[in-house]
Amino acid sequence: MLELRHIHHHWTGPNGQPQPLLLDVNLQVARGETVALLGASGSGKSTLLKIIAGLELPESGSVWLEGQDISAWPPERRRLALMFQDYVLFPNLNVQDNVAFGLVEQGVPRNQARERANDLLQRFGLAGRGSDPVATFSGGEQQRVALARALITQPRALLLDEPFSALDSERRESLRAEFAQRIAEHGMRAVLVTHDEAEARTMASAAWRLQGGVLSPLW
Repeated sequence: MLELRHIHHHWTGPNGQPQPLLLDVNLQVARGETVALLGASGSGKSTLLKIIAGLELPESGSVWLEGQDISAWPPERRRLALMFQDYVLFPNLNVQDNVAFGLVEQGVPRNQARERANDLLQRFGLAGRGSDPVATFSGGEQQRVALARALITQPRALLLDEPFSALDSERRESLRAEFAQRIAEHGMRAVLVTHDEAEARTMASAAWRLQGGVLSPLW
């Protein structure tokens, strides 16, 4: 289980005074479950994701994973995978080496990492394209590569921050269902930050709205 317990956080407003952003936020995400966080821009959704990832510390409260308090752990120790709207693929690496990158960083021999990357690319409908430059891929294809790169290291949770907002509506619709399927196949716990309720309903089994610092259930 991934858990947020009594998370509080503020931001500094234009007048220099602290403004509430997260007020006693509690959340649970079970293995194999995708939970969506919805809310207006600036409501604190991305901040909450950064707190889970260890990129930002809450003023109070704790983050738990599989029964351990990981609040003081650095991001690399948490073994979580993040995906953003801009993919963050490496332009100097081909598709295969982009996917294999995390395994190589973990010490897996490069030839084994590439073999596993090619297996995953085949499952993602990108067989035979591992040697292609990432720049030759469409936006939707680059998002598939980014998801494969995120999943290949078998992270303990997947954090998705508006992953499709840079794509046109047709690509967004086609990728929502595909991503939901891929995540389910890996039995991954996932947190999806989005402002799009249709996206949340396609991908998530539960959804919460963040408004005024308070998290309330939608379904």
